[in-house]
Amino acid sequence: MSPKQRRGAETAERLLDAALTVYSEAGEQGVTVSALTRTSGVSLGSLYHHFGSVDGLMNALVVRWLGRLLEHLGGALAEPRGARAGIESIVHAYLSFVRDHPDEARLLHSAYADRLGMEQARQLRDAQEARLSPLTRWLEGYVAAGEIADLPGPVLEALVLGPVIGFARGWLAGVSGVAPDEAARLLPDRIWRSLEP
Repeated sequence: MSPKQRRGAETAERLLDAALTVYSEAGEQGVTVSALTRTSGVSLGSLYHHFGSVDGLMNALVVRWLGRLLEHLGGALAEPRGARAGIESIVHAYLSFVRDHPDEARLLHSAYADRLGMEQARQLRDAQEARLSPLTRWLEGYVAAGEIADLPGPVLEALVLGPVIGFARGWLAGVSGVAPDEAARLLPDRIWRSLEP
């Protein structure tokens, strides 16, 4: 990487880090050009050069952390032996990510990320396909073995991740009196029952 490319990458990183900081401190409404340039120390021109707009920067931030969450989930599937153990691993991995990265998780579970997901669902899915593939292949393998109900992939994903995402949203919003570790203990068995053939 040339020195110019390295500086460009460092500038983009500073802007992404600043966007998360500003979002965490001030919410979506606080993510303004002036807040981003002040927090990052990067010029307005650099922001537009690297991301095209504030929305472009925020989209890149969501995609970055969605990718990291999916990588974390994929890693959780590398070790378990059996379908039920895999469900436990996925739930534990998701909720440990949320617990350990609350600011990032708030962004991923935000109305902003929901809007992005609805507007650009196909592009996001395509961009994250490599990270989604381990979960899809894992589920398909256990469906083929008869250990998980033979349901369409999107339905299986909803049964596995839907309850976890629902809990995470409540916990991140401060309306859940249950800690992520407790939910990680309780949810896998309930999810497993919905997946049994």
